[in-house]
Amino acid sequence: MYSTIEQKYQRIQKELMAGAFGLAGVFMIGTSWYRFVEHWSWEDSVYMTVITLATVGYGETQPMGNRGRLFTIALILMGVIAIGYIVNRFTEAVIQGYFQEGIRLRQQRRLMESLSGHYIICGFSRTGRQIAKEFRAEGVPFVVIDSEMDSMRYAQQEGYTAYQGDATLDETLLRVGIVKATCIVAALPSDAENLYTVLSAKTLNPEIRAIARASTEEAVQKLQRGGADAVVSPYITGGKRMAAAALRPQVMDFVDGILTGADRQLYMEELLLDPAICPVVGLTLQKARLRSQTGALVLAIRRVDGSLIGGPTGDTVLMAGDLLICMGTAEQLRSLNQILGPISTKQMRRPNNS
Repeated sequence: MYSTIEQKYQRIQKELMAGAFGLAGVFMIGTSWYRFVEHWSWEDSVYMTVITLATVGYGETQPMGNRGRLFTIALILMGVIAIGYIVNRFTEAVIQGYFQEGIRLRQQRRLMESLSGHYIICGFSRTGRQIAKEFRAEGVPFVVIDSEMDSMRYAQQEGYTAYQGDATLDETLLRVGIVKATCIVAALPSDAENLYTVLSAKTLNPEIRAIARASTEEAVQKLQRGGADAVVSPYITGGKRMAAAALRPQVMDFVDGILTGADRQLYMEELLLDPAICPVVGLTLQKARLRSQTGALVLAIRRVDGSLIGGPTGDTVLMAGDLLICMGTAEQLRSLNQILGPISTKQMRRPNNS
């Protein structure tokens, strides 16, 4: 689906082109009449047609009878209508800023085409806006999709890359680079819309990680069956966090401090052990000396089969495909990434639920 602005811009383009073709048609009719009916030369026919359509007030190129003068009157009227239509459409386009908007849309399209490994946020209500803030704090590239003009204006004011359209449609997802995206977050207000979005995203890019918002427990199950890698219910999650904040307030403050916010001192990160470039595969944590070399702490290890090892000991063997969940400062995590990499190996993948 094209955005409303893009539709208007394309409409103006078509109308201006139609007006130009209409004026060209009038010109051809006038030239043909003078050439084949009045039997003038091509030069005189073209010249007479131009001065007639331009209404410059010159006299007749050659003497004409009543029939020729009646045709010239009709030609003037057709020319005035065609030129007036073009001027009207052009003036509207200038006043409404469609030309400037067209330039912005082309720039946006080129930006969309250049994106790779980005995140897509579907829905820019309160949930989507908070997700966008967190993504910006993390410095990850992302695109916002919403069908409401007000949401698009707010996203653009915040400096986000935004596209107005229906996120449940394949065409919209293709326009924001779903094929090259890393993750899609379906935060639309309707559970059905989120389900359609997840299904479309997984069809177009089976490798993409899909996160979905759900309002009910039944919707959670349906979204999981529909292919969502993770489903979050604001009501269920909110209730659990409020209970945890009441029972373990200091723990919650600590966890919030390392998971969100732009002024964090500690971060949590996921690092994948790629056997092709990782030198510590096959070693124990003690022999790998990750903590002593970087200061970062390995909190847990997710095995390829989906099993989770919480609080791994020094005797835990690091295996190919393991996903390390680590905590540390930004500098410590960068150092750890260099040892495991030496390039960024962060990868989010769906745990095996078997």
